[in-house]
Amino acid sequence: MKLYTLKRQFRGYKKGTQFYLIAESEFIGVKEFVLRTKDLKNSISVNESELIKNFFNKRNLFNDKLYSYSLRDKR
Repeated sequence: MKLYTLKRQFRGYKKGTQFYLIAESEFIGVKEFVLRTKDLKNSISVNESELIKNFFNKRNLFNDKLYSYSLRDKR
């Protein structure tokens, strides 16, 4: 699961608010993303340009866990 953080204030959310990427869709070249706040109370839908302009990808939680497990197995 990807974790995104706001670069600046956006749609009433403060800079630094963290969001999980819940869903991605593409229809005729238009990409839409559904993000949910880290506390899972609110969600917003943004297009690709809004995502790039207002958010940065903090990390991919699923891959981080897989990587840490693989390191643990090699010890």
